[in-house]
Amino acid sequence: MGVDTEHTEATEHTERTEETEETEEFPLPRSRAANERLHAMIPGGAHTYAKGDDQYPENLAPVISHGRGAHVWDIDGNRYVEYGSGLRSVSLGHAHPRVIEAVRRELDRGSNFVRPSIVEVEAAERFLATVPTAEMVKFAKNGSDATTAAVRLARAATGRPRVAICADHPFFSVDDWFIGTTPMSAGIPAATNELTVAFPYGDLAATEELLTRYQDEVACLILEPATHTEPPPGYLARLRELADRHGCILIFDEMITGLRWSEAGAQGLYGVVPDLSTFGKALGNGFAVSALAGRRDLMERGGLRHSGDRVFLLSTTHGAETHSLAAAMAVQTTYVEEGVTARLHALGERLAAGVRDAAAAMGVGDHVVVRGRASNLVFATLDENWQPSQQYRTLFLRRLLAGGVLAPSFVVSSALSDADIDHTVDVVAQACAVYRKALDAADPTPWLAGRPVKPVFRRLA
Repeated sequence: MGVDTEHTEATEHTERTEETEETEEFPLPRSRAANERLHAMIPGGAHTYAKGDDQYPENLAPVISHGRGAHVWDIDGNRYVEYGSGLRSVSLGHAHPRVIEAVRRELDRGSNFVRPSIVEVEAAERFLATVPTAEMVKFAKNGSDATTAAVRLARAATGRPRVAICADHPFFSVDDWFIGTTPMSAGIPAATNELTVAFPYGDLAATEELLTRYQDEVACLILEPATHTEPPPGYLARLRELADRHGCILIFDEMITGLRWSEAGAQGLYGVVPDLSTFGKALGNGFAVSALAGRRDLMERGGLRHSGDRVFLLSTTHGAETHSLAAAMAVQTTYVEEGVTARLHALGERLAAGVRDAAAAMGVGDHVVVRGRASNLVFATLDENWQPSQQYRTLFLRRLLAGGVLAPSFVVSSALSDADIDHTVDVVAQACAVYRKALDAADPTPWLAGRPVKPVFRRLA
């Protein structure tokens, strides 16, 4: 693991040497103390459950000091190659020069006014030029607000109460219509939960059966157009036809696929136009901005040029914060001018090939499995019976952290270098050697040094 030689806030840097025992504890004293402070004041110890310390091996949840490019430093002075940066939001790397320059220009001009800023005009024009399948756009600060606005708009346009979500996609919103379907449904009325139904990804027959069962009740189908698997040939186009036939609004959640699949998202890559779509994450490269986009006749229901009942679409104090919109414009320009999507794919392909080769060489190629589109790679950790295992994930994450790789996923940023990927593959090979030992013992416990990592969605803490 590298140590920051430039950052001097921490006076006692921790440098990790090669371990003699796999179970040796890695010292993160400052991070451990900071995690205790976080839990004392912040429920869950983080502002996103997926960033919680329960997602990492016990006492090995680094608290970050700063980031630059594809690297982050924790407050103990350790440097990591980082993947899945900001839950996929930082796709250009931390403190990207073009984005930071655009943000700084706006900071001196004020960030929020009593009337729209000219930046809002420019940001909308830039977005609609990048996503030409959309006719109107409205910005917000987070993905949940955008997806909930899309659902509300679909209900208003159709007069129907039910929402059909794709059961194979893990997250759509923090709002009741979705969270009520998860194991963390405490506080949400049963009557609300009953209005959300689910359909399987890729199964048109099952989806049509659902729509027939709830004939004229389903307002919308909402799904991620693609995630860890490519859509079956023709699936999205036929889903589009199915929605039209049943009078449903088709909503693409492009929080992940936006920019990573193409500059215009999955709809731009696959050529299927949804009625509404939502964007976020990579759109701001870490700055808080999301977008709801879609057909003019639908979007205008939330505007001032519509004769029907008004829809309270999106109305956020900070939705048009100027420096975040400037960041979004800079991100979109950078993607288009520098071919970022193609670079993400090339980096991901190099990483996936290296990890697969390393796992195979250590005899665990069927247990450490890389999945997904090259620009959005995840990994599965399977036990001796080839079942998903939180214990083996814990073992794997421990070894990655020991080698200076912070990787809850293998989602790449364009700031990664070939050297970063080569280093990652070397660390993965070392992790897989330990993984093989645990498989041979049919028990990873001796290599965990604490409780296993836990699923995000679970009923009890």
